[in-house]
Amino acid sequence: MTSELIRPATAADVPAVQAVIDAAFTPYIERIGVVPVPMEADHAANVAAGKVYVTGRPVTGLVVIEAHPDHLYLDTVAVHPGAQGQGVGGRLLRFVEAHARALGLPEVRLYTNAMMWENQKIYPRYGYEVVERRVNGPYDRLHYRKRLG
Repeated sequence: MTSELIRPATAADVPAVQAVIDAAFTPYIERIGVVPVPMEADHAANVAAGKVYVTGRPVTGLVVIEAHPDHLYLDTVAVHPGAQGQGVGGRLLRFVEAHARALGLPEVRLYTNAMMWENQKIYPRYGYEVVERRVNGPYDRLHYRKRLG
């Protein structure tokens, strides 16, 4: 599985994108007390805009990214629970970094809910540093960045 292609999602992938995001984020609903934002995103619009990249057959993981003038924003990274622990997330994070470099962008930015403790262990292992914590309504988020050399 570790050598599977990461490719732009197509309209045919939208149901799988929704399914992977739902499977990955549903366990957090009770913990954070609200539906995580990625579960309510317009996946068809994101796919049509070229923001979604997927891996696996069937899809087991994905990222939603958006280029800005000074950084690549990693909106969502999701790995189906059945594929977790197999290196899919790491491959997706390395893909995002390579994509940012290819676009000439100096850093990747993302945030995660402060109640998603697992992510707070993962991102630093890949070189991400916390730059701030912000509370916006019901969301308490840690903002990360990784400067690319």
